[in-house]
Amino acid sequence: MNKKYLMHIQTLFVVLPMTLIMAFVSVARNHGFDVGWGSKLLHSWTAMAPVAYVTAFFIIPFAKKMADRVASRF
Repeated sequence: MNKKYLMHIQTLFVVLPMTLIMAFVSVARNHGFDVGWGSKLLHSWTAMAPVAYVTAFFIIPFAKKMADRVASRF
């Protein structure tokens, strides 16, 4: 598989569960488990996931550089 596509798929598999967990915690904390909490969860998640996915591609290169710097010191 092309490495370019592999990076996109790996990022997707990291972002989707993380944003789902964050959306769940946010909805549970702010609204509790009242009627319609599932709908609130899906609305929150569909707003979070695309933003996090796009943002991840800006953060990953900087995080890699920082990790390389830290690892090179040891």
